[in-house]
Amino acid sequence: MENKQFRIEISPSGNLTNLVLKEDTNKMNWVIDSSYLTQSGYDEKDKLFGNFSLKIDGKIISSVEIFPTIFQDDGQAIVTYTFDQVEAIMKYDLTQSKNRFVWNITLKNRTANALNITDFVIWSSFSYVMFRLNDLNLQTNHSAAVFPSISKSYSKLACVRRSNEAPHLGMYQTKGQTLSVGTYCAYNNLFFESVSPSLDGLLFHQLILAGGYPEGFENADWLYEKEGFILSGLSEKEWEYSLEPFKDQSDFYRIGQKNYGHPIFEFEPLAIAEQNYEFAFELPGDQYLTDAYVEYLDAAVDRKRESIFADIKHEKNKHHAHLFFTIPGEHKITIEINNQYYDSVILNVMEPIKKIIENRSHYISDVLFNGENSEIPYSYSPISNQGESLGKLSLVLKNNLLGHTNVKEVQKVESSCVYYIRQKWFQNGDFAKPNKVYGDFYRCMDFEYIAHVFYLLSQFEENILQLHHPDTYLSWAADVFSLRVNPDLHDNHRGKEEAGMLGVFFLYIDELMEELKSRGLTEKYEEITSLWFKIAQNVAMNSQTFKAAVTEHFYDNAGFGPATGALASTQHFDAAKKYGELVLANIGFSNDFRAQSPDRWWEALSYMIHSLWGGVTAAACLKAYEEIHDSRYLKAAYRATIGILYCYDTNAKATDMKLTAGEAASTYSIAGPHINRPDLSRNRFGQSTFFRDGGIFTRLFTKEEETADWDMGEELVAYLDGFGKKTFLYEENGTVSVVNGSIEKTDEGLLITSYAPYPTEYHFYDRNLHFVSGNGKTIPQVLLVDGKFKINKDVLLTRE
Repeated sequence: MENKQFRIEISPSGNLTNLVLKEDTNKMNWVIDSSYLTQSGYDEKDKLFGNFSLKIDGKIISSVEIFPTIFQDDGQAIVTYTFDQVEAIMKYDLTQSKNRFVWNITLKNRTANALNITDFVIWSSFSYVMFRLNDLNLQTNHSAAVFPSISKSYSKLACVRRSNEAPHLGMYQTKGQTLSVGTYCAYNNLFFESVSPSLDGLLFHQLILAGGYPEGFENADWLYEKEGFILSGLSEKEWEYSLEPFKDQSDFYRIGQKNYGHPIFEFEPLAIAEQNYEFAFELPGDQYLTDAYVEYLDAAVDRKRESIFADIKHEKNKHHAHLFFTIPGEHKITIEINNQYYDSVILNVMEPIKKIIENRSHYISDVLFNGENSEIPYSYSPISNQGESLGKLSLVLKNNLLGHTNVKEVQKVESSCVYYIRQKWFQNGDFAKPNKVYGDFYRCMDFEYIAHVFYLLSQFEENILQLHHPDTYLSWAADVFSLRVNPDLHDNHRGKEEAGMLGVFFLYIDELMEELKSRGLTEKYEEITSLWFKIAQNVAMNSQTFKAAVTEHFYDNAGFGPATGALASTQHFDAAKKYGELVLANIGFSNDFRAQSPDRWWEALSYMIHSLWGGVTAAACLKAYEEIHDSRYLKAAYRATIGILYCYDTNAKATDMKLTAGEAASTYSIAGPHINRPDLSRNRFGQSTFFRDGGIFTRLFTKEEETADWDMGEELVAYLDGFGKKTFLYEENGTVSVVNGSIEKTDEGLLITSYAPYPTEYHFYDRNLHFVSGNGKTIPQVLLVDGKFKINKDVLLTRE
């Protein structure tokens, strides 16, 4: 069947098996294809688009149990599943509009008795696929990231092509209520078979219309409903979704408003307790606001609801308010429209982030450090062969460089560098001879984390360090970095290949080169500079094929994230913009701050936040903004960052894992339910929690109880170098907005309050206005007056 915009196919079992946008030159199938499942050895055909299951009075029935009757004409297919008690009807309709595809779901009670529906879940399996083939055209143009926005009356899904090339596909709720969107993961991982790329898989998305969780399931997620419903005798209940293509994020929201009456929100994902917060939304002309309120859990974990209706000002069709939150934790703002419809956003209110980072540094040093007489002296728990685990040490050093220096914390890291790191990863401490810590191989990527720790250690004064001169550590950093990026220093194919790949070192390479040059280590400076620019040039030359998007995995933000940041900082702008589109498509947009994350699904087997690679991707996106000055990168980088901070947030109340001061969890499952592991739904955890699931996880981890933060730290160092000190202003449609801070009109000018823990920089690229404080002095507020930054009427800050 087809209309002007869509071509669709329905299988004899009633599934939507083909969904193509006719204007799409790639002819992508936007739903998971059963033929791909067959050829790749996946047997999840019960999760194809349109399959469903119901629990009625405790009994489960499913669409896969029976064959439906299908009535089809030129523009409409009606698929009817008839059971003893109910009839489920799927209507796939192309006749309502030439540019629309309407999916209607009707549940009819065939009996005179009321039925208790505790579960009703339907698979909406869009093409969220990491293909097994190392084909970047497949990975970028035939796969989509799926970003959910859930609300009582206005749920929607944005399916974004991974190349970020329009057309994308939007699905808008027009009838009924969608409680949530769950995910199920099917995957194949060959990590230990020394195969690279080693991972492929799919996420199947499930619309939760009732229940969605195992019987008796409870978790801390108070933000979304999990209830069932009663279907009275001989009655019916209806849900409907309309699908349309869209061009970009703003177009997705404009279509929702213009065609389906969905409000458009303007909200920042983060508020800081006791500081001003700006909130705004836009309603269609025929809608009016009838109520507005905010919900949160107080310190006693009691649910509170406060009206903000009186705070909201109305100008034309725009509503806005200055809000002020005092209690940290997740906050849900709900607006009521025309006395009957409800939409909402979820933001996080955090205590000052500086406190969180300081607590983290103390915890790593006081709790995770293993002393001289421990089983593994001078290490930090949990023990890992992967260099990512050393990000903790870099964070301790960075925090001590920016804030008050705790000499003992620095010296513990120093002893770890000398007595543990050097001996573990290198034969007899020889930086030219890496140990095969993975049995028969080593990973070049580990060395970039080691080099970073050594580099940061070299930034301390000589009187703080105990074992070597700062220049010694700088020299070590240079040697290890050379090993990381010089193929000639490796005698095996894997080492030579990985040496030419980009990684997190793009975060600090410029500073490392500057220090080598200024301290007179000229030979090492020249060697590293040559290697660095050669790698960047090679990546730029291969950008047309997205070669750097492939790492150990077929398609990975650990590849295209660093590629974007590295290419931008080395002035390869055309190549940076090409990879940058992959980053923008990877970072979510949603009404829930947690669903605005960069995705790396395999760490959680779910749509997720991964602290390390989400944070590195966010940092790369910010670097791209600083060089390219496209505000899409700025806003995406900030959205991504707030989700990362959630992994460290000790005041979070909507997740089962609660963190004490200084604790952290590397992973957060955005999806609810997490169908593979319902206990992980909207929960924080470490990957070792999968140990009990068997398979590859028993080889990656030694026990389920391993701490949840083994690979964390590097992303907070990246944060501290970016939003940790910088606040940005940008201008759109004549309005000045702020990212990483709040903005308030005063009699003196625009008052900008930074959310950065160490606020030292203010940038307004659209007007070429910049201020950087001297000697790292923190300046939490500035005024923008007559096109200049000022502290007060007398002190001019702007340096153009």
